Amino acid sequence: MFENIDLIVPFISSLLLVIFVMIGVAFLTLLERKLLGYIQIRKGPNKVGFMGIPQPFSDAIKLFTKEQTFPMMSNYFIYYFSPIFSLFLALTAWTCIPYFLKLYSFNLGVLFFICCLSMGVYGVMIAGWSSNSNYALLGGLRAVAQTISYEVSLVLIFLSMIFLVMSYNFYFFIFYQEYIWFIFLMFPLGLVWFSTSLAETNRTPFDFAEGESELVSGFNVEYSSGGFALIFLAEYASILFMSMLFSLVFLGGSLFNFFFYFKLLFISFMFIWVRGTLPRFRYDKLMNLSWKMYLPFSLNMLIFMLMIKIFMF
Repeated sequence: MFENIDLIVPFISSLLLVIFVMIGVAFLTLLERKLLGYIQIRKGPNKVGFMGIPQPFSDAIKLFTKEQTFPMMSNYFIYYFSPIFSLFLALTAWTCIPYFLKLYSFNLGVLFFICCLSMGVYGVMIAGWSSNSNYALLGGLRAVAQTISYEVSLVLIFLSMIFLVMSYNFYFFIFYQEYIWFIFLMFPLGLVWFSTSLAETNRTPFDFAEGESELVSGFNVEYSSGGFALIFLAEYASILFMSMLFSLVFLGGSLFNFFFYFKLLFISFMFIWVRGTLPRFRYDKLMNLSWKMYLPFSLNMLIFMLMIKIFMF
């Protein structure tokens, strides 16, 4: 009976993880619509049930029961599977969370996260290219250039943290922040990390991949019903994951501390708050910010952390 328990327990746990992440994503969309409503001095969704709480479920039912359309000139197979690939990657990244249950033992969890992040570019690129639409292709190209540019500074910031904890394991970020959070030691790095996370997840003010004003929704313009829903789910799963990662790396999060989830919720709220208050950047300014400001800054901080590690220890 117990021979296959090593396979069964991770499988069931992964399934539960996916289900709860999906529920979290559903209610994150509701939170976003409510917050944007109050920021713009109007009500958010409030018609469905009590205060609009069942709204995410009715959205899901509506999206997944609509007819799936596809362009005649599209590369159908790739067009169909790219949203699935994007969502799969967004959910796979969640497996590197440092559970003390030893669900998956990741000594190289940071590298696994960076790999998942890098692979996410392909989902967007294929979605933009396969539909054979100029607007979608432009949106995909923008997203690829933006994601690759900001990944460089993101990895360098992470490298600074790795020099501090001297491990690729996410457990060490919990142990080393028992007495002081890293946000107090590296506040500027935390701010750069947060804005880079906005760029990585294609959120305002860096939402050039979905520039409604000029690209009529960008790389997902040809998607409807289920395909659109999957792209949407992948984006919001990434937002939740980046919020979780910020809490873990900078705000000293132990996953068994209830306060950790409030911190995660606060960072998610900041993603929405930024969307409600800031206009979209100009594309050349986006690239300038990445290569001429964030990259030199993160390199300097990396050298600084390395010197601290060498001379103090």
